[in-house]
Amino acid sequence: MKPPVYLDYSATTPCDPRVVDAMLPYFTENFGNPASRFHLYGWEAEEAVDTARSQVARLIGAKPSGIIFTGGATEACNLAIRGVIESFAVNRKHIITLSTEHKAVLETFRRMEAKGCEITMLGVNKTGMPDPDELERAIRPYTVLIAVMYANNETGVIPPVRDIASIARRHNVLFFSDATQAVGKIPVDVATDGPDMMAFTAHKMYGPKGVGALYIRGKSPAITIVAQLTGGYHERGIRSGTLNVPGIAGFGKAAQLAQLEMETESLRVVDQRNILEKKLLGLPGIYLNGDGANRLPHITNISIERVESEQLLLDVSSKLALGTGSACSSATHEPSHVLKAMGVPADLLPCSLRISQGRFTTREQIDFATETLTEAIVRLRTGKSGIPSNHLRPSSFSVLPE
Repeated sequence: MKPPVYLDYSATTPCDPRVVDAMLPYFTENFGNPASRFHLYGWEAEEAVDTARSQVARLIGAKPSGIIFTGGATEACNLAIRGVIESFAVNRKHIITLSTEHKAVLETFRRMEAKGCEITMLGVNKTGMPDPDELERAIRPYTVLIAVMYANNETGVIPPVRDIASIARRHNVLFFSDATQAVGKIPVDVATDGPDMMAFTAHKMYGPKGVGALYIRGKSPAITIVAQLTGGYHERGIRSGTLNVPGIAGFGKAAQLAQLEMETESLRVVDQRNILEKKLLGLPGIYLNGDGANRLPHITNISIERVESEQLLLDVSSKLALGTGSACSSATHEPSHVLKAMGVPADLLPCSLRISQGRFTTREQIDFATETLTEAIVRLRTGKSGIPSNHLRPSSFSVLPE
């Protein structure tokens, strides 16, 4: 076992070697541009893109025609939100979202608000769950879009997506979901779950960075999206730019592997997660953040009383690679907006830690991480406050079974 042990799979995942093998020919041998329609090199590239589009579509229960390749999930979120809002000719446009969304959604909405859109930002309860009834009451005659993520990137909490989709349909409002953390980790079926648009990316599911997708529901009625990049008619005229063929081929292979291995992989990861949480939550002053049941299998988010997370991460940095929340906002040094919205006490906000495991995490690594964190927590508590750990109040969360 080579330290530091990587336990930040929610930030990014390593490329599966099988994905790398699938990509390699499109860097050298089959290097053509799929837009080159009059020779073999272009045909081979186009075939690779078509194959990957089908593989990605199958993973989420969509038709290949509903998949638009992008440069990542952030671009897909921007394309969906900006593209839909700009397609409405009416002056008054109202949008509903949650205060716990990823910054790729929240910052995009703030830009839309500056352009005259009205934004309703709904809260969540202490487990991170929204209230569907409150969401329905927030809908106005000129509401054009509801945006709620499939699973939270910090806590792993999975909101009632199907209920929200049903509400949106009932009021003829479009429903967009950022599924970046969910796709490839849990079963996602757009036909059953009901989003009109959905963003996700390859590098969260053992594929390459720099390639993502936007799912757009088909006709009945058709969804109009104004292109945000101009300069060609790639991807049905919705997203211009020469396609990243190696990345797309890798995305397709990653989707294929996820579909084949998701069930067994999830069971193994949940078992390891429960072992880790039983040991950590058995310590005094450590609390689980988020809904303990309705969440992704691979994420554990905890708050550690009287131990600031940055100090802890530095202490264990030679042994463990961990995160405090969203990798996209870690540079701001601000408390988590997700935990704040959940009502986590102010003194615990700088003490949160996200442990996320994945395909290549072993039981040996989990045991090592648990032991390393336990030792570091005791050491830092003693050094920081001089108060013995048994003086801390006991955890209010139940310990998970073996």
